[in-house]
Amino acid sequence: MKSNLLMDFSVDKGNSTVNVKREFNAPISDVWSAWTEPEILDQWWAPAPWKSRTKKMNFNEGGQRLYAMVGPEGEEHWALADFTSITPKTNFKYLDAFCDSEGNLNVDFPRSDWNVSFDEQNGSTFVNIAIKHENLSDLEKIIEMGFKEGFTIAMEGLDKIFEAKK
Repeated sequence: MKSNLLMDFSVDKGNSTVNVKREFNAPISDVWSAWTEPEILDQWWAPAPWKSRTKKMNFNEGGQRLYAMVGPEGEEHWALADFTSITPKTNFKYLDAFCDSEGNLNVDFPRSDWNVSFDEQNGSTFVNIAIKHENLSDLEKIIEMGFKEGFTIAMEGLDKIFEAKK
């Protein structure tokens, strides 16, 4: 099994975008399911020791995922994904935002536009993620909040799910 999986994280300040390219040692169908099915998403989306808990999810264009990141002390940070485009097993796009437990947006935090693409090559699946922010200060705010570190830990959690399937 391949242990040196690609994780390329870069910040394009000129376009207020975070770009992540991540390799997974799993077929595209499994990786797609892990990103689009709440039962699997909740197993890895939050960086350990945090947990993800989906309250509701409708993975269709115009649908939403309302979920909480639950901390070790039971604290909850809610987020909402509004799905804007879905091309099965290839790409999906959504607007991400912090919110309350009912899905009301928290305007104190920036909203981001996610573009997530999937590609299978030589037995690995590559996920390319572009996360566009409205402006540079919004991008910098997310980076300062530890997005890179948290997202890296979450990706490693997804690796563990695929390893367990082997």
